[in-house]
Amino acid sequence: MDDRYGSDVLAAGWRERAKKPVPQVPAEVDLVVEVADDGFCGAVTRVQGGTVELEDRLGRKRLFPLGGGFLIDGSAVRLTVPSAAPQGNRRTASGSFVVADQRARIALPSRILVEGKHDAELVEKVWGADLRVEGVVVEFLQGVDLLDELLAAEPPSATRRYGVLVDHLVPGSKESRIADAVARGPHGRHVRIVGHPFVDVWQCVTPRTIGIERWPEIPRGTDWKTGICRALGWPSETQGDTGRAWQHILSKVHTFRDLEPELLGRVEELIDFVTAPAE
Repeated sequence: MDDRYGSDVLAAGWRERAKKPVPQVPAEVDLVVEVADDGFCGAVTRVQGGTVELEDRLGRKRLFPLGGGFLIDGSAVRLTVPSAAPQGNRRTASGSFVVADQRARIALPSRILVEGKHDAELVEKVWGADLRVEGVVVEFLQGVDLLDELLAAEPPSATRRYGVLVDHLVPGSKESRIADAVARGPHGRHVRIVGHPFVDVWQCVTPRTIGIERWPEIPRGTDWKTGICRALGWPSETQGDTGRAWQHILSKVHTFRDLEPELLGRVEELIDFVTAPAE
């Protein structure tokens, strides 16, 4: 007759046989885990040299040894080194397929002009690989007010088109009036101005990407970026503080899925415009 309890209750290893096995989970970037010892909770940002770096919602980063001592949804796990990414149909941050062994092309005469340093950094992070393959250069435009001056100095043509991305392109805004004037002017055929409806490009990053429910409403008369930092409890006294806030936001963006559709469609439209064959 089988003995369901075993024949020797004092045999070595009886404690181990009673333990529930702890699942092993690859420490993939953006995986959110809790440290069992002190409750620190954060997303994986990198794995290197047997350690895993976690970043919490306030931007604080800490290193921990890989292995046990972590929780996911309250359950114990062991973090392991993630496997290498497959070499098949890999995709860029914008969702395009990676072109194997493709060097950057010589820059086309056409350009994408982006109003604002932060806007340019965001476009580079998500679409940079695609733009280098196409040979499209992104240039920082200090302000849409300066567009007329640029067009006069370097006029566009069928082989030298300009795509322009601006913030807050809504009916009645200064940006929309400038866009309408350019479209009606002598260069309108070879210039396309598009934009998103948000006050600033920060809002083009989805709230969930940076761990908030929604972007705070900032009252008129308050500098928008300063108001955002204050509302989220981030340092906000100096220009350096807002710069660091943006770098924190940008660090959370990894793919097009982290951005609002209102920006995605507009950037893709500009890329198509400046890379289309000359008529």
